[in-house]
Amino acid sequence: MVLPKFDDIKVISNSEISDKIIGLEKELFTLRFKKATRQTFKSHEIKLKKRTLAQLKTLLTLRLNLLDKKQSNFIMKLNKK
Repeated sequence: MVLPKFDDIKVISNSEISDKIIGLEKELFTLRFKKATRQTFKSHEIKLKKRTLAQLKTLLTLRLNLLDKKQSNFIMKLNKK
């Protein structure tokens, strides 16, 4: 399995990112549960899912911070008028 590139994730919408985050957290829980109960699983998948989850959360945070800055700048402009 190939590690995802950050540039590939940039084109996804915020709602799709949220859905993927929820799905990855469920998959991570399942993998951790399999590990704890000593069931067979591919251990490298934990690293891949954690990295993808971190990338998605980072992108979502960056987008939300950008939106917040734009809104605060807009409000500041309105207050100056």
